[in-house]
Amino acid sequence: MKIEYISSLLFTFIVICGIHINYPNYKLVPQNTVSVPNIPAPNYLFGIVSDSLVIERNFIKPNMFLSTLLSEYHISSEQIGLIIEKTKNVFDVRKIKRGQPYTGLFSNDTLKQLKYLIYEPNAVDYVVFDLTNEIKVYTGSRTVQIIEKQVTGVINSNLWGALQEKGVNPLLSNNLSEIYAWTVDFFGIQKGDSFNIIYEEKFVENQSIGLGKIKSALFYHYGKSIYAIPFTQDSIESYYDLDGTSLKRSFLKAPLEYSRISSGFSNARLHPILKKYQPHHGVDYSAPVGTPVRTIGDGTVLLAQFGGKAGFWIKIRHNNVYQTAYLHLSKFAPGIVTGARVIQGQIIGYVGSTGLSTGPHLDFRVWQNEQAIDPLKIEAPPVEPIKPENKAAFEKARDIWMTKLLQIKLESFAR
Repeated sequence: MKIEYISSLLFTFIVICGIHINYPNYKLVPQNTVSVPNIPAPNYLFGIVSDSLVIERNFIKPNMFLSTLLSEYHISSEQIGLIIEKTKNVFDVRKIKRGQPYTGLFSNDTLKQLKYLIYEPNAVDYVVFDLTNEIKVYTGSRTVQIIEKQVTGVINSNLWGALQEKGVNPLLSNNLSEIYAWTVDFFGIQKGDSFNIIYEEKFVENQSIGLGKIKSALFYHYGKSIYAIPFTQDSIESYYDLDGTSLKRSFLKAPLEYSRISSGFSNARLHPILKKYQPHHGVDYSAPVGTPVRTIGDGTVLLAQFGGKAGFWIKIRHNNVYQTAYLHLSKFAPGIVTGARVIQGQIIGYVGSTGLSTGPHLDFRVWQNEQAIDPLKIEAPPVEPIKPENKAAFEKARDIWMTKLLQIKLESFAR
């Protein structure tokens, strides 16, 4: 009894003290262990598992239609007809264009049968012709990644070249000229002008497919910093300067104070002197000799000269879109010479009757994208400034974009 009692006390003592007893021959063996093989993930192409298929890529040749393309892969006329029928509500096969890529997926055997044909109308979208079982036609699209980028530079010759030097898509110059069309003469850019631009570029599978929108910009031109701050007002996004004024400008309604319009825009007007029908691509404003003539918008004088039938006349380029001309002047205003810069409302000349003219008047002409248009039908762009109720929100956005734009220059200096 004593021995049993002592053994019981010893066991209790060991448990209480947490003494570890080592059993060298005892081993825990995990139960039901299963070895899982490492299976590689399948490869997809246009959403199709392509591991077991042969892939061939090509481009649409001249005069190639869907039917001729399919027949090259030994698809029967009956099947081609069914495929075209299935395509009707999905894709217009007449829009298949020369030079666009297409991909064929074939069975990996001696027959090498066409299983899928994929046509790519652009870098994002594609059309799948599924010939595996029941013929199906459907569309898909790749994921487009939009990356915000920034660039700063100084112009040595032109904006296009300056962007190329920076390794940036030079088409960005077109986007920038659209924003600044009414405030910067991109034909009059001078050496030393500079720019800071924050813009978007689109990528598909790490390949650039083009530019997105310009988020904001700063253009330094003729000693002036011109900001382009984006802001949405009345559900329309536009660009504004630091004061909240739209970068777009409206033209003056008329270039002078006149008594009446003596002749309008016409493609077949009976000329009062020549007595024959010919185009009159302008508006004649009757006014006394010496009446001041003003430019209807900011711009650059392309020419100021005596031009035969036109008499003394001036031609002005306002932006990449509009040009205007002022004919039969008696004389030019001081400083109006080829290459001079003018601002809206500035006096550029005076009404006269020089050239082929029956009396004192101004023959006023307008070109839009190199095409003569009726000056009385110019569509002036919206120019509404930031509304008072939107001023606080605009100023907050303005300060954020200003900081970002100026930071670009600081970062470039840091390098």
